[in-house]
Amino acid sequence: MSCETEEQLYARFAKLPRPRYPFPDLVNPHIDALARECDRWIDEDYRFNSPGARERHKRHRLTDIPARAFPQLRLAELRPVARFTSSGAMMDDYFDHSSSAEVSRARDRIMALLTGEDGAEPQDLGIYRQFYLLRQDAMGCGMPPRLYDKFIAEIDHMLIAYQAEKQWIAADQVPPLEVLLPIRENTSGGVPFAKYVCMEQDFRTLPDTVLEHPVILRLHALSGRLIGWHNDLISLPKELSRRGDVVNIVLGMRHHHDMSIEEAYVAALEFHDNDLREFMSLQEHLPYFGEWHDRAQSYVRQLGIMIQGTYMWHVTNCGRYAPGAYVEPEHDSREFQWVDR
Repeated sequence: MSCETEEQLYARFAKLPRPRYPFPDLVNPHIDALARECDRWIDEDYRFNSPGARERHKRHRLTDIPARAFPQLRLAELRPVARFTSSGAMMDDYFDHSSSAEVSRARDRIMALLTGEDGAEPQDLGIYRQFYLLRQDAMGCGMPPRLYDKFIAEIDHMLIAYQAEKQWIAADQVPPLEVLLPIRENTSGGVPFAKYVCMEQDFRTLPDTVLEHPVILRLHALSGRLIGWHNDLISLPKELSRRGDVVNIVLGMRHHHDMSIEEAYVAALEFHDNDLREFMSLQEHLPYFGEWHDRAQSYVRQLGIMIQGTYMWHVTNCGRYAPGAYVEPEHDSREFQWVDR
């Protein structure tokens, strides 16, 4: 932890350069309607949190992330990825002090709900009901089963990586850079987002010869990395002010290269920019996909819009990364309490 206050840290790092993307900045017209829905989800399913914590979560406007990342989706098509985004972030807050074993048990339950193995609507912790409803919404909006399976497989990878974070958080120890990089690539949520881009326009018809091509899979991985890196750069003041927030590329650079924190920030931004150059090069030099080539090109352009939209949430009217905005866990995550409606 830093001896500086959170306010001082935010002021200090606001002076440093930030990522820049060459992709269009678009906003879904349903952004406010989706935010109102999320406010209802918080009031209905997150009553294990205090009224103050729920109000802070509402100010985060977490569903603005998918509304900016997927500017062309209908409201019904936004709901599954919006539930994933808002519940994933609030789950991260709720399980902040949890052990790897506790996260593993939560992952087992979530994946049973997402796959339909557990088809009963949960009546306990509201986080689980949100993942149950994600599946119902995906089926209701006509998401093709093969695309849904790809999407939830990446949610599973995210939860596995989130579980892996916990040993380093518990020890208050920065992991080696070689360990940190794949963890953050997966915990950022960017890879599930990349899979969900298929729901826009006519991309849901793209065959696996496109979607499973090594170049496309690398673009998905780079999407996860870029979102992880820009999140780490912006959330750094919060993480420096708290014990255990050690899985951050800036902290990894400082630990790996024995740098000052400012030098590590610049090194992390350079690392981000190298990944961005690779992403753009792959966009520009796709393999030829025959009759699907034009659609594949449009799809990978949309991946850039998704990254830009996610970033713009971080820097435009975002109430999550500001002094005092974080929602600290208020309960022992092992003591799940459901408030009857």
